[in-house]
Amino acid sequence: MNVIDMRCRPAYLHDFFGATPGTAAYETARWLNRRVGSRHDEHFTPSLTREGFLQEVHAAGLRHAVVVGRHTPGQHLPNDRIQQIVADDPVLLGVGAVDPIVQGVQPALDELERAVNSLGLIGIDVEPGFGQPARHADDRAYFPVYEACAALNVPVFIMSGPTTPDPSYNDPAAIGRLAQAFPTLPIVCYHGFYPNVAGILGVAFRHENVYVVPDMYLFVAGARDYVEAGNGFLREQLLFGSSYPFRPIGQSIDDFLALGFKDGAVEAVLHDNAARLLKLGPAPAR
Repeated sequence: MNVIDMRCRPAYLHDFFGATPGTAAYETARWLNRRVGSRHDEHFTPSLTREGFLQEVHAAGLRHAVVVGRHTPGQHLPNDRIQQIVADDPVLLGVGAVDPIVQGVQPALDELERAVNSLGLIGIDVEPGFGQPARHADDRAYFPVYEACAALNVPVFIMSGPTTPDPSYNDPAAIGRLAQAFPTLPIVCYHGFYPNVAGILGVAFRHENVYVVPDMYLFVAGARDYVEAGNGFLREQLLFGSSYPFRPIGQSIDDFLALGFKDGAVEAVLHDNAARLLKLGPAPAR
């Protein structure tokens, strides 16, 4: 079975992921692990080192693991850092990040071009709802980033979900307006706008360039509609992510297989949709 994990980061990347045992951030990482159903809330400790992270990824049998950058006022995971993590292992792919508010528009665009063309990152993450002030995903301040991603033919990845500081900015309607404005741009929604599941499914029903990655929220109460949509109209737009280090990779694959996805949908969600989106070619024989 081939699997592409669309959201998978090592704990050593940042204190937010549990990089420093004995700290409040480490305990918060353990808390979030319990909250999303991890059976062992310190499962991520092997990835406190690069070697341990690679062992976790390879032990899970992933074809690819996508390591995601971040650029917000509260947390910056530099693109060079992401490239360093993924550079020496072909299983790892990196997503860069920019923030045109923090960096300024032209510096953000210059960094976007460098991240894709020089560093070889596969797309760009933006997090309007985590800005200061928070903005909706269709805020025109981000349009130059979307235009640049469309011109470079790479996806834009948008952070959503219940951890948005102001929940009103976790609004799937903005994605509908964005998809309408950029109909050829692949728009990938991390955390699947949970708990606004019906809203993002309605947007994805209307716009085939919208991809939904519920990742760890696929395994919590209220997520059943993702599964039903994945067995129907969303089969080619739903993507798998473990959200490691907040959920074990292997457990997440096993839990996914127990959710009731039908034959065909399993392969599509675990691998084929991501392979098509990222232009990776056919899966290797297993």
